[in-house]
Amino acid sequence: MMDYTASWDFTMGNYDAVWLFMVQFGLLLLFLMLGNILRRTIPVFRKCLIPSALLGGSVLLIANIILKQFGIVLVNNRIMQSVTYHCLAIGFAAMSLKTEKSTHKTNRAQVFEFGALQGGTYMLQAFMGLGITLLLFLLTKNGNQVISYVCGLILPLAYGQGPGNALSWDINFTNTPAAQFMGNGSFGLSLASIGFVVASVFGVLYINYHKKRGSLVIRKGTSAENLPFDPRESENELPDSESVDKFTIQAGFVALAYALSFGFMYLLGILSDFTNSIAWGFNFLWASLFAMLIRLVVKILRKKQLMHREYINNYQMDRISGFAFDLMIVAGVAAIEINDIKNYILPILLLSVIGMVITYVYIRLVSKECFKGFEHEFFLMSFGTLTGTASNGMILMKEVDPALRTPVSSLYILSNFPAMVMIAPLLLFLGFAGRSPLNAVIACALFFTLWVLYTLFLFRRRIFKKKFANSPAEEWKDE
Repeated sequence: MMDYTASWDFTMGNYDAVWLFMVQFGLLLLFLMLGNILRRTIPVFRKCLIPSALLGGSVLLIANIILKQFGIVLVNNRIMQSVTYHCLAIGFAAMSLKTEKSTHKTNRAQVFEFGALQGGTYMLQAFMGLGITLLLFLLTKNGNQVISYVCGLILPLAYGQGPGNALSWDINFTNTPAAQFMGNGSFGLSLASIGFVVASVFGVLYINYHKKRGSLVIRKGTSAENLPFDPRESENELPDSESVDKFTIQAGFVALAYALSFGFMYLLGILSDFTNSIAWGFNFLWASLFAMLIRLVVKILRKKQLMHREYINNYQMDRISGFAFDLMIVAGVAAIEINDIKNYILPILLLSVIGMVITYVYIRLVSKECFKGFEHEFFLMSFGTLTGTASNGMILMKEVDPALRTPVSSLYILSNFPAMVMIAPLLLFLGFAGRSPLNAVIACALFFTLWVLYTLFLFRRRIFKKKFANSPAEEWKDE
């Protein structure tokens, strides 16, 4: 006889199991579309290059706050935080699977300089952010509301890597009693959301200011051959007419990279308390590393003629990462809980403003020093990326170089690995800094030392009075 007590159906009686995730996922897509409509119909949003995902997430956040007053909860914060967390890793895996094809003749020294700039900016944001909140901690530790000494370390994660990693380490610090922090994810998500506004608004102000001065000229040309990712099929590529859709194959590669990273995180989690503490907060890093390993294996198989077709498609991988990052932004903004950040308004404002200023000044100085001939394009790409995401940087850069005639996009692709190496010390010391104020001071000193070393490398010609050798500046000067 059938046990009806064990059966289930797809009705509202099983809403949480059947419909909850799909409803939340649908909300993300609907409000993403609404954000795009707002961006296209309201000129100020379009002119400021505000991302559609940020607008959609903001409208969803506001709608949720209003409906809560009537007892209606529109957004499930746990699901939104999970989407933000996983989409970061999925986006990084897709980006890392792409074949590094440079469309320009690039200068090897500038590839490492781009990596050093990213590393230097992260370290600058890290030691300044930590310094600010360590000072606030000392000023408030005898009061009723103590400001966490370590929450400033979320600045480089929020500005440099977006909502996903900012959320992850906000939660980690919240769950570490010694950190004396109660951000519950909302602190990091708020800081990351402000970063998107900083990237878009101040990027546009920079463009308009230098255009009026006559120091910035829009590079003309719309040649398709200069686009970084060509949607057309190559001769050896898997055709669309196969029994399995080509996009499904791309999604499968991304899923394989994330599955391997999950296995690795699980292994780290059971080894020791220390490895467990660093395992889950770096899901995007492990996903990137395993994606690069998969890409290497595919390259070897192709070279040995054991794989005859080009299965990884750069254009579609770019679409996957773009989709993941759009969802990440909408979900990250919608997951902000206003009650969780009421006590952190001062550090959020200080970190946002000071972070913007130091990032602007540092990147501007490095752009003029190391990337003469296309310093404006480089600045816009770097500033957009290091306060928002790579998408913000690309959008800003293409406003002044629509045909990608400068080598900035190629330098960005090729600099990913050196940048990852130079940023690694920050990621490794996140957990260490949250264990005590003394640890935070030690980490702050380390980040300052690394920033000095990276900056010495970037300004080595000026410091040691060497000429700007092997510069491609002349190639771009008159374009």
